[in-house]
Amino acid sequence: MLKVGIVGATGAVGRNMVEVLENSKVEISEIRLFASERSSGQVMKFRGMEVLVERLTPDAMKEGFDYLLFSAGSDVSKEFAPIAAEAGTVVIDNSSAFRMVPEIPLVVPEINGHLLKNYQGIVANPNCSTIQMVLALYRVHDRYQLHEIFVSTYQAVSGAGYKAIREYEEQLAGSNRYSVFARQIAHNVIPLIGSIVDDITQEEWKMINETKKILNSRSVNVYPTTVRVPVRIGHSESIIARTLFPIMSKEDLIDTISSGEDVVVHEDIVTPIEVEKDDYVHVSRIRLFDAHTFGVWVVADNLRVGAATNAVRIMEKHIELNKISVKSGE
Repeated sequence: MLKVGIVGATGAVGRNMVEVLENSKVEISEIRLFASERSSGQVMKFRGMEVLVERLTPDAMKEGFDYLLFSAGSDVSKEFAPIAAEAGTVVIDNSSAFRMVPEIPLVVPEINGHLLKNYQGIVANPNCSTIQMVLALYRVHDRYQLHEIFVSTYQAVSGAGYKAIREYEEQLAGSNRYSVFARQIAHNVIPLIGSIVDDITQEEWKMINETKKILNSRSVNVYPTTVRVPVRIGHSESIIARTLFPIMSKEDLIDTISSGEDVVVHEDIVTPIEVEKDDYVHVSRIRLFDAHTFGVWVVADNLRVGAATNAVRIMEKHIELNKISVKSGE
């Protein structure tokens, strides 16, 4: 039985972490929920219990947990995650704070979960768009070695949090005010997510760098355009990829993608509204243009597959590989 906590429990991803963890098979003896002072005091339910949301403090992080799942932003993670890790807690962090730190594993369990064996400390949870893209493509990379990936994302407003959802809903009701996004998002498309550095947005840099780290391949070139669209939940991606080794046939390509863990291939199209509250990556519109070039359409629930579900799967994989069942010392 494990002592587990969630930091940022009242946010969009945090609430999904609570839900995914609640429905998992992880045996938990104690669950603690943390948030900012403004959000503390709320009561959330977990496996039939009412749990009071506590204010996040350094002292709480020093108590020692088996696992802490963080989804409270980079600044919070940078301040509190090291404190928890120093106290012996395995921290699974959903922010971008530690993803590109060389000694910290960036994990999608289906792909590189082996990095969790005998590991203690902070584990980074990748960007939502990166997770669903690499899950759709990793078996192709294993077999044919990906060389280039051209990807355009269609990212839901929920990826920017509750404030973004409220702004979107207010605009649907007639407001023309915007502050979360660079333009009005209702009835619109915005080809900009994050600030621009060297002509590339923060979100695009994440997809470039994180893909290389997760696939453990510096030779994979990623060319992303990240776009915000007026969809509440569910990120979509249009991907054209090229391989170094020739793909034998379309049927073989389909079989290869289908062999990916937690990946579902469809003959018909799949759209975001169909995958809400789902824990799989869905692939359709598979096209083989030539022996080295193929295209796919990829859809997933960004709050779950792209964040909460992957974080819980990291915890489950760490438990499995390290045979953890009780708090050390029992």
